[in-house]
Amino acid sequence: MPLIITVNGVVQTYQSSPVGARHAPAQASEVRDHPRHTPPSSEDHRASIAQQTYQRLAHPESRLRAAVVARDLMTSPVITLASTHTLGDAWHIMTTKGFRHLPITSLDGILVGLVSERDLLSQAPDLIMGKSPSAAAHIKLAEIMTTRVISATPSTDIRDIARIMLDERIHAVPVLDGNRHPVGIVSSRDLLRGIANHGPLELWT
Repeated sequence: MPLIITVNGVVQTYQSSPVGARHAPAQASEVRDHPRHTPPSSEDHRASIAQQTYQRLAHPESRLRAAVVARDLMTSPVITLASTHTLGDAWHIMTTKGFRHLPITSLDGILVGLVSERDLLSQAPDLIMGKSPSAAAHIKLAEIMTTRVISATPSTDIRDIARIMLDERIHAVPVLDGNRHPVGIVSSRDLLRGIANHGPLELWT
């Protein structure tokens, strides 16, 4: 499923480059530069499969399922705030829950923006010193939230989400259902946790 970009309520499909497109020529060159190898015999192939099967049966705990789509890694359920809430409300949730991003919704629960810890600190620098926000605490989230939000669906490929985070220099992507209601969020922390806890991991250069 594609990634979705919402700007001030206008929804569009985010266009991203296909997986591995940047490295295709290099891979082709590598294939030409390396000599061909003689394919293994059918007997060797059968022996390899038998060995792999034995290892899986002997160590069932090692049979991990690879995380491939957003629902596999997203934090869910996700806490959201309406755009009518205040900076103080968002800061309280972030400090008590350990979050750095909060999806912001309309009164009907539709995603309309995103607020990050950085957004709050820029409006209330006193928070850096551990002080409670004063006048800034009453600023409405609608005034400070990011209205250009890239979101995903539960079936969006994790690689597409990771690539978008790198290209756009963002650290969180809300995950929406068919009614554009947030059902989860994938952060850079979730991706790192997935690399650490899910397997097998394959890296291609």
